[in-house]
Amino acid sequence: MYLNCHSYHSLRYGTLSLDSLIQQALACGVPSLALTDINTVTGIYDFAKACRKVGIKPIVGMEVRQGNRLRYITLAKCRAGIGEICRLITAHNCEGTELPSHAPAFEEVITVYPMANVPEQLRDNEYIGIRPHELNRLIRPEWKKWLHRMVIWYPVTVSGKLEHNLHRVLRAIDQNVVLSKLTEDDYCRTDEVMRPFEDIVAAYGGYPQLVSNTRGVMEQCSFAFDFGTPKNKRHYTDSQEGDIKLLTGLAYAGLKKRYGEKNRPARERVEKELKVIDELGFSGYFLITWDIVRYSNSMGFMHVGRGSGANSIVAYCLGITDICPLELDLYFERFLNLNRKTPPDFDIDWSWQERDVILQYIFDRYGKDHVAFCGTNVEFKYRSIFREVGKVFGLPKEELDALAKNPMEQHDGNAVVKLVQKYGMLLEKYPNQRSMHACGILISEEPITNYTALEMPPKGFPIVQFDMHIAEDIGFEKFDILSQRGLGTINDAVKLIRKNRGIAVDIRDTAISKDEARCNDFLSRGQTIGCFYIESPAMRGLLRRLKCDNYQTLVAASSIIRPGVAQSGMMKEYIFRHNYPDRFEYFHEVFEEHLGDTYGIMVYQEDVIKIAMHFGGLSAADGDILRRAMSGKGRSLSALQRVKDNFFASCARLGHSEELSREVYRQIESFAGYSFCKAHSASYAVESYQSLYLKVYYPLEFMVAAINNGGGFYRTEVYVHEARMSGATILPPCVNKSGYETVLDGSDLFLGLMHLQGLETRLVRLIPEERQRNGAFGSLEDFVRRIPMGIEGVQTLIFIGAFRFTGKAKNELLVQARLLLVNFKPEQRMPLLLREPAKEWSLPQLERSYFEDAFDEIELLGFPVSCSPFDLLQTAFRGDVMAADLVNCHKKQVRMLAYLIARKHVPTKRGVMYFGTWIDVNGGYFDTAHFPDCLERYPFKGGGCYLLLGTVEVDYHFPTLTIHKMAKLPFIPDPRYNHDRDSQYKIHQQIREDVSMTHRAPYPQAHEIGLPRQRLG
Repeated sequence: MYLNCHSYHSLRYGTLSLDSLIQQALACGVPSLALTDINTVTGIYDFAKACRKVGIKPIVGMEVRQGNRLRYITLAKCRAGIGEICRLITAHNCEGTELPSHAPAFEEVITVYPMANVPEQLRDNEYIGIRPHELNRLIRPEWKKWLHRMVIWYPVTVSGKLEHNLHRVLRAIDQNVVLSKLTEDDYCRTDEVMRPFEDIVAAYGGYPQLVSNTRGVMEQCSFAFDFGTPKNKRHYTDSQEGDIKLLTGLAYAGLKKRYGEKNRPARERVEKELKVIDELGFSGYFLITWDIVRYSNSMGFMHVGRGSGANSIVAYCLGITDICPLELDLYFERFLNLNRKTPPDFDIDWSWQERDVILQYIFDRYGKDHVAFCGTNVEFKYRSIFREVGKVFGLPKEELDALAKNPMEQHDGNAVVKLVQKYGMLLEKYPNQRSMHACGILISEEPITNYTALEMPPKGFPIVQFDMHIAEDIGFEKFDILSQRGLGTINDAVKLIRKNRGIAVDIRDTAISKDEARCNDFLSRGQTIGCFYIESPAMRGLLRRLKCDNYQTLVAASSIIRPGVAQSGMMKEYIFRHNYPDRFEYFHEVFEEHLGDTYGIMVYQEDVIKIAMHFGGLSAADGDILRRAMSGKGRSLSALQRVKDNFFASCARLGHSEELSREVYRQIESFAGYSFCKAHSASYAVESYQSLYLKVYYPLEFMVAAINNGGGFYRTEVYVHEARMSGATILPPCVNKSGYETVLDGSDLFLGLMHLQGLETRLVRLIPEERQRNGAFGSLEDFVRRIPMGIEGVQTLIFIGAFRFTGKAKNELLVQARLLLVNFKPEQRMPLLLREPAKEWSLPQLERSYFEDAFDEIELLGFPVSCSPFDLLQTAFRGDVMAADLVNCHKKQVRMLAYLIARKHVPTKRGVMYFGTWIDVNGGYFDTAHFPDCLERYPFKGGGCYLLLGTVEVDYHFPTLTIHKMAKLPFIPDPRYNHDRDSQYKIHQQIREDVSMTHRAPYPQAHEIGLPRQRLG
């Protein structure tokens, strides 16, 4: 009898999870149940599976609303009906079509109208819903004649008074009003709760015809969905035979190009893979991926193929990836095996500047009716909960900020805050809004609206109404089309090198950047700032600890820094064994045979599969369960737990001791966290080397490209520092030299106008465009005539020194700008045939401090350019030891003076600790550790220079300064405010620092893990 149930997928309306809704139905003896969320089908697939598990017949549909106004309820008679409903709402979401007040002529959909919106005539599949409180209206003749077309309408939205209050809070959040401003039309009735089945039938006892009509409707509806068959586009050609024929031809052509004609191992691997790909029916998936990459190549774009698909030699031969599986001994079964039901993952990266072109090609090539992005459900998070719920209860912004930023134990204890906390905590994990998956695209065989309605986010590409997990569950495999700034940096650097030096660098030739002496030296010393994936403090420290000087070690480093490996203690053990290969024994010969290249340490996902199969004797099917447990689709201990009993039973049959088996399984289990497959690490390593090659041989062009692509791990200032250390002369923005982005002129680096805070982007872009059209600006007056910028913008450009080509002082230019603009009229910007000479004024000479420019730069750019931060210190002391000398100071106490670059927040059992990254006056980087007891007495006080006292700990070639005391050192007073003491130190607060957070505890030490270094039987 429940034709109209809402879950919390009715965003900011429903209060019941799908599980809660179904459990309530089960408790009330409900034999069939309809899920009709508002304008969405997000939950229908999970709902259908969960209902069948408990013996309830699932019915699915949608409640169609225009704002607060309920139009009608739709129920799918079969799977085709879902498509009809989804196409109706898709037209509204994506094309702006107004939802009709009455349903269109559906063929496989039953429509139920509220009494307030009944059409003059009802079609055969249309009914009128009658709520219990409306029954007394049926005695009237105008309604009595429709009894044969009436059904029970008993909506379910809440489960009691508490949830109804929560529902009202959600409605207020949705309406963006305080709770008291809601009207009765904004929220549901209090009786929209699940009742025992018999009670509902009894309530309508006076109208048995409604009961039988409702039963008839529910009997007509069925949702028999086939979850087991693939829903992706099946074939690239018109058949499986055509696909494998084309794939085989492409693979062998690529084989010849990659390996020549006489490489027998490569040919045998290609033959083996093609056979399995064909048997599993994945040829079309490979060809669609190849087609996307082929288009990218035709456009001259650079891409990186990653994911488990990078284990494939066929993918390598097709040019999807640049990873040779033979070179790295990549494990075929990690990529494909006959137990696998889904295609391998191909994660393909493009530059953030080019990704939209690729996306447009995919939508155009495969049809907008068959392509859409995966959606995601954005849940209410701690901060959004307290801001949103606090607003509903009328709290002012200052109190909202305090609630959102502080833990609950620090909140005010007044009654209103307690209400905010009460209802806020109920909203944890509730979906708040739908958004676009970062990269996952679905390409379907049938029109995609057969499965889901589509929505159109601001980005401009349609999204489905479910997430990647549901997509996979119903038979879709997404194509991951990603963007990253690292590739943009490489692309732009190559273009800049060609433009500035006339050198064409073939960066796709991985031979130039895999085993190059200077690059290896930089790598081993951790000189990798700006380089993709290997520039963070943790990664640079790891490279130094490993003395990483080759590609193979870098591949391993890319994986062992991942949380799954690091948190299990494997990273620490790998570092030890890499540095002391003669100080350990393999604790079983299987580890030596299959993990010899990683010293018997499980580093990659496929290492776990190898050990599970070759040591534990598990089947390939169980190995695939392990693979999925460690992949992005199922990272959890629960999937591993299912094979645990099999593992120990098998180990016992093979004669392994219980001690050894338990230790091996402990290591396997730790990989239920995040870890990479080897091919994925190898893809990252290739791109890291490409970045490093450009940094080593073309440092200025590379750093300019890094700055223009938004940097990476650090703020812009750090990349500017790197450019200076590489020989660049750093200059503030200039209207005649800078572009919107940073420009390199010889060794002169002109910072881009985009870095100026407070300037309108449109005008900033106009400056270099106007200069290109009509030549350089001759004077400030010429600039004012040609660029429609107000006095505030012109002043900003003057303060940063953008008119220094005029040879005039800033204060003189400021006076001139005011005189020019005070009576300036827009028509004076018309092009002039004869340009009048600029008017000159005789102005008094004003004294100006050398450091005023530096403080202008801090205010407008966030960092000084004309001098170093160290030059602004009141003290001349620069420390007793420089960063370069720390490696020789093990266990020594030293004093250092340094500029703060970044710090990382890490929780521990004793409190919060930080790891800091700094530069000294010579520009060298070093790292610090700050423990909780020290931080209590000597906390960080924002960006700037600090005096540090600590003890040096050299850990495998990498020094860290453990801090005992530190103090932030004062800069000189701001000379621009000599007559305003209150303002002399305000600008100092704008010196920045990078702060990153983690919720993971520090990596465990070797003694905390107790990993055995001897044979265990």
